[in-house]
Amino acid sequence: MTVNEAVRRVLDGTVSSGVAPGIVVEVLRDGSRSFAVAGKADLGTGRERGPGELFRIGSAAKAFTAATALKLAGEGVLGLDDTLERWLPGLLDGSPYDARAITLRQLLNQTAGLFNFSMDPDFFAGGQGEAWYERRFRTFTPEELVRIALRHPPFNAPGEAFRYSNTHYYLAAMMVEQATGEPYGEVLDRLVLRPLELTGTSLPTTETVIPGPHPVHYSRLYADDPAAPLHDAAESNTTTGWSAGGMISTTGDLLTFFSALLSGRLLRPAEQAELFTTEPTDGSGWLPGTRYGLGVWVEQKLGSGVHVWGNGGADYGTFTLVLGSRDGTHLVACHVNTDWSPEAYAAFLAILDLEFGGGESSPTP
Repeated sequence: MTVNEAVRRVLDGTVSSGVAPGIVVEVLRDGSRSFAVAGKADLGTGRERGPGELFRIGSAAKAFTAATALKLAGEGVLGLDDTLERWLPGLLDGSPYDARAITLRQLLNQTAGLFNFSMDPDFFAGGQGEAWYERRFRTFTPEELVRIALRHPPFNAPGEAFRYSNTHYYLAAMMVEQATGEPYGEVLDRLVLRPLELTGTSLPTTETVIPGPHPVHYSRLYADDPAAPLHDAAESNTTTGWSAGGMISTTGDLLTFFSALLSGRLLRPAEQAELFTTEPTDGSGWLPGTRYGLGVWVEQKLGSGVHVWGNGGADYGTFTLVLGSRDGTHLVACHVNTDWSPEAYAAFLAILDLEFGGGESSPTP
């Protein structure tokens, strides 16, 4: 199967217009795969983008965390209505949060109301521009980052409204650790990565080097100046992302994972139904026109009117999106080796429109 020629034109235009140094798209449709690239993995050497490249996947990691928690729920190890107080007693003491009222389900569907530690002014400033170099190899513990969030008031009462927060997914993984007695990364590997043979996918602990061929991750380090110089941000400690955004993968592995997740091959029917139970995101300041489930979200902005499911994420010098049909039979994985931008996001949506504009539809949530 070959990639649509119109898709190739979008790829070429994304590079020629300066939106990204390089872009890849891999498509899964009815068991067949196709792959196309444009641009460079390394502007210095002229190396082109290619199949099988590793890259940091940002918040797409949340889908893996949700899948791990849902697998444990299916085994009776965790319950979606289990509270933070049950598994992490005392953690929220002295804060404006009530651990007895916050459940695993609310953490996974982003309605628990905890402040996003990533947006703490001091923490955010420490990741911008040259300050990033001072922090890039520092190791943070999950508890350390959660406590940053606890200094701030809640976004909302638990279960009241959707507000996107990395803190939610740190706490979910911490509950996984307490329930299993294992490090979260080992549980993820045992329940998800190894069964699906995702050999290009990993959750680093303190390792800073991407363990295989990868594109340069060209980043302006979130500097306010659009003309700020580009830096290679591939090498860094991603304990600031962990279960909310610290993973590495490939477009091929992402297709395999999301196909298994959406199709029901990974979860039991009860947990599959929970996966697809969504909350409106309107008014939250997040992506407009979407609904959020348990680690997956529905993108409703396709011009064709088709609803597609999946997740995506960005980190320094990397932005990826994986969306497709609710049954997991038709999926598109895109990646650019540069920072998130409205233009890159628009390019991904244009590719999705071309792939899903032929009349295929998915159920409306």
